[in-house]
Amino acid sequence: MTNLVIAEHDNASIKAATLNTIAAAQKIGGDIHVLVAGHNAQAAADAAAKIAGVSKVLLADAPQLAAGLAENVEATVLNMSKNYSHILVPATAYGKNIAPRIAAKLDVAQISDITAVVSADTFERPIYAGNAIATVQSSDAIRVMTVRATAFDAVLAEGDSAAIEKIEVAADRGVSQFVSREVTKLDRPELRGAQTIVSGGRGLGSGENFALVLEPLADKLGAALGASRAAVDAGFVPNDYQVGQTGKIVAPQLYVAVGISGAIQHLAGMKDSKVIVAINKDPEAPIFSVADYGLVGDLFTLVPELVAEL
Repeated sequence: MTNLVIAEHDNASIKAATLNTIAAAQKIGGDIHVLVAGHNAQAAADAAAKIAGVSKVLLADAPQLAAGLAENVEATVLNMSKNYSHILVPATAYGKNIAPRIAAKLDVAQISDITAVVSADTFERPIYAGNAIATVQSSDAIRVMTVRATAFDAVLAEGDSAAIEKIEVAADRGVSQFVSREVTKLDRPELRGAQTIVSGGRGLGSGENFALVLEPLADKLGAALGASRAAVDAGFVPNDYQVGQTGKIVAPQLYVAVGISGAIQHLAGMKDSKVIVAINKDPEAPIFSVADYGLVGDLFTLVPELVAEL
């Protein structure tokens, strides 16, 4: 039994979610091969070869793979798919773009967002916004799955020295074209991988209050900034701040929820955080049901006092 993990990378380094996906592959058992599909991606392949538990790195390097277009990555994966029992990708925007095409072309049922491995053919995944856990057994010869990164502890980024093998790349499918990419540059940690997150909700009232109230607290804690869907929909912050079922799924060491009521959609994205602190003026707010520590009161008074104490 051999597992194929499709690495998420930037052609120079491996993204953190890949390490969690490899951890899931280890729980399945068997050898683990990592596919690095890109262009001028030797540095990413070298980084993948050092990851603990990786038996082999497959480097598919061609101009048509530079932007990670799903159609071209899928075509390359299909050429080698018969060699693998499991194909795993992180449940990120990248992975969710690629995995469905691979599963459809193989005529198998994709297993989405797995959070636990019961056995080689049985997995757990959340349903109903995380309020229930489904145990899914697959009889497919090749199991294609996306892995929720926050559910698995990342393997060590360095610890092995796997062989790197260059493989044949499928021709450009020519059905999609990369136009442009806008990359947001952050002065603070990236939301998905941050150890501490300060999130704000509709209770903040405006984008200006996000900056005035939350940023000093985030700066003190060295935290990433997040937001509820209500705050994003209200235009307080961009949608890449959104934490929740339709945003980013996070599980930091510390999650501070300020002015967030705790709608089920938001809780689904952060309730696995190790320590949750909630600040809200409504003592009946659902966020307190998952909080380890709660402060009931006016956030415009409590947050500055907290910053002063820190």
